[in-house]
Amino acid sequence: MRIISGIIATLLGLLCWATTCPAGPGELTVDEIVARANHMALYQGVDCRGTVSLTIIDKQGRVRERKFNMLRLDADPDDRQQQYYVYFLEPSDVRKMVFMVHKHVDADDDRWMYLPSLDLVKRIAASDKRTSFVGSDFLYEDISGRSPEEDSHELLETTGEHYVLKNTPKDPDSVEFAYYLAWIDRQTLLPARLEYHKANDRPYRVIETLAVEPVSAMENGAAATYPTVVRSVARDLDSESSTEMVFSDVDYNIGLDRDIFTERYLRMAPREVMR
Repeated sequence: MRIISGIIATLLGLLCWATTCPAGPGELTVDEIVARANHMALYQGVDCRGTVSLTIIDKQGRVRERKFNMLRLDADPDDRQQQYYVYFLEPSDVRKMVFMVHKHVDADDDRWMYLPSLDLVKRIAASDKRTSFVGSDFLYEDISGRSPEEDSHELLETTGEHYVLKNTPKDPDSVEFAYYLAWIDRQTLLPARLEYHKANDRPYRVIETLAVEPVSAMENGAAATYPTVVRSVARDLDSESSTEMVFSDVDYNIGLDRDIFTERYLRMAPREVMR
């Protein structure tokens, strides 16, 4: 969040939930699609480093920019625990600000923000994860990802290029959307489009993948290639604002130290993130 082929599979997908619809030989269940898509989007490699540029454009065409380096470390092999460290580079009013996440599948994530202008470490409440990330159209939850276990998943359609899934929150009071649709690329299993809907079926927010590139790395002593989203855009259909995200200088499996992702490094950024 590999292949379901043929009209029969498509019709069955339209009728069945992941937990009740059996898969035919060689087909993926909805749960398998979601698990593999989640892995491809968030958990490739044991760790990752890259630079992110955000270009924020409001309804009047005014432009703001943000730039930060990001480190990511998988804390277990089962895609259940993960850690992020974000160090802001630009503009000057956010330089040296740090955002850190300890992500848990079976509990609320732990999130911290370090504000250098106040020399203040602030905990970000779980209820704030669906709020704007540093004034952009991406949310805090978009940066570290939403747990698949928070939603029920239904396969609506299988096209030549995509699996189309409907994802409905199990706790509707915890989020502002009624459901979201996900178009998952059948070749890469990366999300191509996420479309969030209100209770009246009105779409109000869209995230689209604009470019994917293969990134070469070493994995367990052998060459590996990770298809990586390097350009995406989030659009708020109500405010008519948008934010483009560009991911560059991406490296996987670089051997990050787990100590980096502790509170002591909120005020003292490690060299791995200051390059």
